[in-house]
Amino acid sequence: MEEREIIIIGSGPAGLTSAIYTSRAGYKPLVIEGIPAGGQLMITTDIENFPGFPEGITGPELIANMKKQAEKFDTEFLMSKVTKADLSSSPFKIQAEDKEYSAKAVIIATGAKARYLDLPAVEALKGKGVSACATCDGFFFKDKIIYVIGGGDSAIEEALFLTKFGKEVNIVHRRNQLRAGRYMQEKLLNDPKVNVIWDSVVEDIKDVEKGKVEKIVLKNVKTGELTEKDADGIFMGIGHAPATDIFKGQVDLDEKGYIAVKQGTQTNVKGVFAAGDVMDPHFRQAITAAGTGCMAAIEADRFLQGQ
Repeated sequence: MEEREIIIIGSGPAGLTSAIYTSRAGYKPLVIEGIPAGGQLMITTDIENFPGFPEGITGPELIANMKKQAEKFDTEFLMSKVTKADLSSSPFKIQAEDKEYSAKAVIIATGAKARYLDLPAVEALKGKGVSACATCDGFFFKDKIIYVIGGGDSAIEEALFLTKFGKEVNIVHRRNQLRAGRYMQEKLLNDPKVNVIWDSVVEDIKDVEKGKVEKIVLKNVKTGELTEKDADGIFMGIGHAPATDIFKGQVDLDEKGYIAVKQGTQTNVKGVFAAGDVMDPHFRQAITAAGTGCMAAIEADRFLQGQ
């Protein structure tokens, strides 16, 4: 078993920022990247809200820059997936496929994946009109026709944000009433830009061959009727799923499955920290993930110095 001082699990903005800070602090962290590496930014095209890039930057470019910066300070990367973790006692044991490691400190930065509809067209058109982040991509749909899928708080928040940009925002919900809080519902239903399409699901999205969203095909769940409508952008508002399965029963999770932290990024296990979307159900931005990655690195350093 190979011994390490710090192991970072995940290679999105949180994990890479943790790597930059811990390596500059004199450690030689091991980043187990995950497969695929880089997190959700790897499927994000243009990023215009990350400070320092006035002309914008693509998600893969931003991740490549962060990784290069971490490598400059002797971070080691392992292109592998963590298959097992034992956080019951220190040193902690981490298994990455067929390799075993021990670490005095662990930073969990495994992220959270947006839930997408299980349709071939959705997969083909991600980043080409299909999105799961209004804050990230809403700006690109000024004066466009937008659809939001879902009926809970996530969908309503996305829809309200998108009214700043779209000329019309349509919510598609499979039931005949929303699941969001009353205040949010009232705010939404009183917005003249918003239209709710009840009792409906997405049957298909066109046009995959053209490589962009042009139409949405809806199916009424009560009548079976299909309707095809013009669309420019389609946003998923059906929630996120944090990547915490292998940590269940080892660190405290909240009711939605996100890692619970206190006093910054400390989990209930001393020496184990969490950063990025895996502990943040609210913001889910590259810049906030990077910020918590910095916090986790500083806290891990203080923990190790105190040992």
